[in-house]
Amino acid sequence: MKNEKFIYLFILVFFFLVFLKTPIFAQSTYVLPYPSSMPGSFSYKIHLIYENISKYWYFGDFGQFAYNLKMADKYLVEAKTLFEYKQYLLGYKALKKSDQYYVNVLPSLLIAEKNGKNILQKKVMFDEASQKHIEVLMLMRSSIPSIFTWEPEKSASTILNLKEALDMSIRLRGGK
Repeated sequence: MKNEKFIYLFILVFFFLVFLKTPIFAQSTYVLPYPSSMPGSFSYKIHLIYENISKYWYFGDFGQFAYNLKMADKYLVEAKTLFEYKQYLLGYKALKKSDQYYVNVLPSLLIAEKNGKNILQKKVMFDEASQKHIEVLMLMRSSIPSIFTWEPEKSASTILNLKEALDMSIRLRGGK
């Protein structure tokens, strides 16, 4: 009798683990970075200074590719985190920065190809990164308001069309 219960429990757990699959949202194997320091902190200002200096360290076609992709990833993660905390103005600005860096990724690859370098591996990485960016942007689009009005205390309000900004970012990365 005790063995029978054990067998039934084992079969139940086995079927639970085998047949009840959770949906997998990630389609890309590309991994985005962990969010670094966020706006408003003292270390963020230091990080911005470091970022401006480090862009000169990344020279050459592949160096510029790596730098722009790294910054596009960083600001996308920053935007996602800020949107999660309902910091829509700062998230909007971070999303725009991510877009600016993303636009510069492919031209550096094309220059490298023009200079006779093999870009196949970098192109695969770029495609995976683009796919991951689109995944994150689509998730963000489902969780933020379409329009947000930012009302500071002593100045005029600003209307942010967040859905439009996300849609533009998705299209920029090759999504629909």
